[in-house]
Amino acid sequence: MAISDIVGGLADNPYFGAGAGLFGVGVLTAAARKGMQAGMILFRRHFMMTLEVSRRDKCYEWLLQWITNNTKHTQHLSVETKFEQLETGKVKTHFDFIPSVGTHFFSYKNTWIRVERNREPGSQGFNFEGQPFETVQLTAFGRDRSIYFDILERARKEALHKDVGKTLMYTAFGADWRQFGAPRERRPLESVILDENVKERIIEDVREFIATPDWYLERGIPYRRGYLLYGPPGSGKSSFITALAGELEYGICVLNLSDRSLSDDRLNHLMNVTPPHTIVLLEDVDACFVSREKPTEESSRAFEGLNRVTLSGLLNMLDGVVSAEARLLFMTTNHIDRLDPALIRPGRVDVKEYIGDASDYQLKGIFRRFYANVDDALAEKFVQKIRNKRSKVSMAQIQGLFMFYKESPRTMIDEGIDRLFNQ
Repeated sequence: MAISDIVGGLADNPYFGAGAGLFGVGVLTAAARKGMQAGMILFRRHFMMTLEVSRRDKCYEWLLQWITNNTKHTQHLSVETKFEQLETGKVKTHFDFIPSVGTHFFSYKNTWIRVERNREPGSQGFNFEGQPFETVQLTAFGRDRSIYFDILERARKEALHKDVGKTLMYTAFGADWRQFGAPRERRPLESVILDENVKERIIEDVREFIATPDWYLERGIPYRRGYLLYGPPGSGKSSFITALAGELEYGICVLNLSDRSLSDDRLNHLMNVTPPHTIVLLEDVDACFVSREKPTEESSRAFEGLNRVTLSGLLNMLDGVVSAEARLLFMTTNHIDRLDPALIRPGRVDVKEYIGDASDYQLKGIFRRFYANVDDALAEKFVQKIRNKRSKVSMAQIQGLFMFYKESPRTMIDEGIDRLFNQ
């Protein structure tokens, strides 16, 4: 029997014809599916653009908040509760609704954008800060990247606009800096009364440093500046640094060297990732290290095992090979004699200023600050009575006295000073 006869017989068989038809339909369907998948991949590759932002990125929270503020049809929301302290002292509660995990759509400049917020499932999906690992993906038609630049820039400006006129405080958390508390109202520089010309000298030096980065670069000098404010407690060292940050429109990174989780490596890392336009503040450095030149048995026992940061690690952080550039650092201490000379040598501490007990100049200044409409004779009487009672007094003591006599300067002089020093 010829092959043509066999093929002809199969063609006349109805069972074979039905099977071949089904097979053909299956082949065509699979081919169409593969073609659609390949076409979608090519379409996404050539006609769509995706931006991915992870939680680790600085703009992650900015972007979520901007999407919330500029989209009105998002139905799946997550809530974030925030508190704001008003000038009256009351606390106002804010509820921010941000897009929850899932898919969302919004239109921006006549372009539809798909937002997909993803979260890693399970216990492995959390970082060391206890926050879930998340990403946000934005997908839009076209190849123009400027739409994403525009969105991110708008998100940044809106986020920073909320903090205009306020001082941001940062504290070390893990391997990065986290904003600590709500933004604070800037403290006026005039509210901190230091001895004559001390405040002006520091401010002038800081402004000159900020304005001359090219001078350091041209001479091969590391672009960093260190300041040490020393003196008795309550003299206004920390208050002045807070007011200075407000004057410069800077934030403050508070670094606690006594933190048991802080090591030399982590300290160096933190100093290299400080937020821009911030002052790094190390308070009471005498409470963390004992001078190697004048150690005592009592002080050595007191500081043994206090922290994991070594003096060598701190010195390398301040002026080592990997120390950070473009850095503005302030240290405070009540006992400069307890500090190791290597810690406060030039290059690590460039400017030292003594902030001492209240001088006559400061006493007059703070008196006029609290009681603006009094004559000079009353201010002189106040200073004279203070000196008759005590030759040394801190600005903190005087300010605390004024808090009991807000509107009564004469009563404060006649009764308050006696009560303060007779306690």
